[in-house]
Amino acid sequence: MKVSRRTLIKAGALAGAAAALSGCTAQPMSSTTAGQAPDTRTFRTACPRNCFDTCGQIATVQNGVLRKVDGDPLHGYTQGRLCLKGYTYVHRNYSPDRIKYPMIQEPRGSGNWRRISWDEALTIIANKILELKQRYGSTLPVALNKYSGNFGILHYAVEGMFQSIGYHTYALGTPCWPAGIDATNYDFGAFVMDDPETMAQSRYIIIWGANPAWNGVHQMDFIRQAKESGAKVVVIDPINTATASQADLFIQIKPSTDGALALGMARWIIDNNLHDEAYLNSYVKGWPEFEAYLRKEVTLEWASAVTGVPVEAIVELASGYATIRPSMIWIGYGMQRHTNGGQNVRAIDALGAITGQIGTVGGGVLYGHLATWGFNYHVQSYGPPAGSVGLPDGKGGYTNRTVNMNNFAAEIQALTDPPVKMLWIACRNPGSQDPDAGDIRRAFAGMELVVVADQFMNHSAQMADIVLPVTTHFENWDVNVSYWHRWISINEKAVEPLFEARSDLQIAWALSKKLNELSPGSCTFPTEGDEEEWVGKEFNDGIYQLFGIRDWRELKERPAKALMPAAIWEEKKFSTPSGKFEIWSDLAAGNGLPPMPTYVPEMQPPAGYPIRFLTPHAQHSLHSQFQNLDYMMQTNPEPLLEIHPRLAEQRGIKDGDMVRVYNDLGEVRLKARLTRTVPVDTVVAYEAWFKDSDFNVNNTVHPIPADMGKVMTGNDGIAFHDNFVEIERV
Repeated sequence: MKVSRRTLIKAGALAGAAAALSGCTAQPMSSTTAGQAPDTRTFRTACPRNCFDTCGQIATVQNGVLRKVDGDPLHGYTQGRLCLKGYTYVHRNYSPDRIKYPMIQEPRGSGNWRRISWDEALTIIANKILELKQRYGSTLPVALNKYSGNFGILHYAVEGMFQSIGYHTYALGTPCWPAGIDATNYDFGAFVMDDPETMAQSRYIIIWGANPAWNGVHQMDFIRQAKESGAKVVVIDPINTATASQADLFIQIKPSTDGALALGMARWIIDNNLHDEAYLNSYVKGWPEFEAYLRKEVTLEWASAVTGVPVEAIVELASGYATIRPSMIWIGYGMQRHTNGGQNVRAIDALGAITGQIGTVGGGVLYGHLATWGFNYHVQSYGPPAGSVGLPDGKGGYTNRTVNMNNFAAEIQALTDPPVKMLWIACRNPGSQDPDAGDIRRAFAGMELVVVADQFMNHSAQMADIVLPVTTHFENWDVNVSYWHRWISINEKAVEPLFEARSDLQIAWALSKKLNELSPGSCTFPTEGDEEEWVGKEFNDGIYQLFGIRDWRELKERPAKALMPAAIWEEKKFSTPSGKFEIWSDLAAGNGLPPMPTYVPEMQPPAGYPIRFLTPHAQHSLHSQFQNLDYMMQTNPEPLLEIHPRLAEQRGIKDGDMVRVYNDLGEVRLKARLTRTVPVDTVVAYEAWFKDSDFNVNNTVHPIPADMGKVMTGNDGIAFHDNFVEIERV
C-alpha cells in the first residue's frame, strides 16, 4: 500500500497539542480544565543550524507542549531576538509532515512506505552491517555522509557510532567554506578572527559577498550601531541584495573577480602612500614581493575591466578603506565558492595587512573561526572493535577510507576494493545540497541499503530504504557554539520527543545494542546512557577557562562569552611559520599554489552555456531546511528565477513565464521574475527544498573544485557559483 506522510498522523497523538498554529505559538491546550492553571516552564535552548548566529533561545512549555520560542535576552550576541526562521520553530516541532516512526520503502523510490518498529529497523540495519563485514572482511563497504544540518556537539555521536563498528568509508570535507579557511590559514596561521561585536566600533565597513540582512540578521544590529556613530557601509556583491539596499555604497561586481578588485584597491593605496610602511616592515612577510607585483601587473584600468567596477568607484572604495580608521572587512562564504575563491580571499586579507588594520579593535578582516570548539568530543572517543580491518595506514595499522564530500556520488561509485554497499545519511541532505544531483540519485540507486535519519521526508529521505525519525533540538540535550560569534549556550531538553523520534545519540546507543545482541563485541559504543550526563562529558578545563565558568551547569542560568581579546592579533604575533602575517606563504607554494595573492582569472563560460547561474542562500530557508514548513510555503510558495529584463528580452521571456534552465548535466524549471537587481549575464535562484517539489538548483552544478580547502578540511571546496547554463521559455 502506498502510504503518504499525512496518512500516519494519528488524532490526538501530539499529546494534546492542537494541530492548528497561530503566529509562532500553538493554540491553547484542550487538556487544561477550566480554572486549572497551566504548568508553564521555560528552558534555555540554542539553535543548532548551520548559521552565523547560533541563536540563544528561550522555549516556553505548557503542560509538556512547546508553546513559544523567543530569543534569549542574556545572550550578548543575539540579544533576545530570532530570525524569521527561528520564530517558526513551534511550527517545525509540530509540523504534521515530521517523520514520526521508522519506515521502510519497498521497493526503493516507489513511494510505498510501511511503518516498522525500531527493533525491526535496527535489526535490518545491523544484519546488513554484519553481513557486509562477513562478505568483505571489513566494514569499509559501509559509508557515512554526515555534516552540518545539526551542529550540536552530541550529534557527533553519528561519527562516534561509525568509529565503533569498525573502519568504514566516510565523506570528508565541507561544501561551505573550505577555500577561505585555507586562505585564512596561509595568511594568519590559524583559523580565528576578531570579535564580530566590535564591528559596532568600526568607522568603515565593507561587507564583501555576504547578505546578513537575510542570513546573519544579528550582525546587522552591530552594523546599525556603527552607522549611528557615523560609519560608512559598503556592500560588494554581484546581486543588489537586501543588505546592499541599506549600504552607503553598493558595488556590483562581476562574479569571481573579487581578487582583481582587492588588488586594484591595493595598487591605489600604495600609489597614494596610504599603506602602513612601519606595520608592513615589522609584521608582514612578503611585502617587497607583493609591492613589486602590484606595481608591475596591476592598474586601476585593468581592475575595472576585469571586475566591471568603474575606476571612480574603485578609488572611492580604496580611499574610504585606507583613510577612515578603524575599517573592517567581512568576507562572505559565497565569494570563495569559485575556482579562484581561496586566492581571492588572500587578496582581500592583504588589504588589512597593507593598511595596518589587522590587530585593531573595529578593524581587521572577518571570515570565521573554530576557536571555541575545544570540546572533548567524548561521543567520538570509542575506537573500532578488536581485530577490525581497514585501509593500511602505512604504520602497521589500519585507518578509515575517505571520499570527497564535494564529489561524493562519483567517488563512492568508483570504489571497488571493496565497493560501497550501504549508506547512512545524517544531518545532511545530499539529494538537495550536493552537486550533480542526478549522480547522487544514481549513487543511491546502486546501494544495497540506504538509511536516512531526519525530521522530514526530503529528497535524500525519498531515495532511502529506511528512514529513522530524529528529534528536534527541543527534544534532546546538547551544547552549541558558533563559528562566528564567541558565545556558548546550553540546550536543555524542553519537551518529550514526539511519536517515536530519537536523537542521534540515542540511535547510536540502540544500534550498538542491536549489533552486540546479534554479534557480541561487534560495536564498542555504549548501549545506553543519560543525555544530560553526556553533555557534561564534553567539557574540560580548557573550555571552562575559556568561558570563565567552573561547571557546565552554570550555562542553565545564562550563556557565556569566551574570554578572548577583542582584536585577536592585537599583539601582532601571528601563528604562521614566520610569526608574521604572510602575504608570501611558503606553505601555499609548497601546496602548488601561488605564494602570494596574485590574480587567478575567473572561470569562463563553456561553449553553448553563456549565462552564469548563481544559487545563493535564501531568506526563508537554511539550505534545505525550513522552506518546507506550511508557514514558509504560505509566505514563499514557489521558487523563482531572477532575470535581468535585458537578458529576458533577448530570450523572449516575460515576467511570470516558466523557464527552463539547463546545461549538459541537467535542468531546472521555474517561474521567471524580471528584476534589475541581478547582472545582465547572470540568473539567480535561491537554494531551498520546497515541499512536494522536485526543484533542485544543483541539477546543473558540476562538482568542480575550488582552488583551496584540502589543507584544513581534507578536500578542496566546490565552485558552486561557477555554474553556467542556457535558458529558454517553456
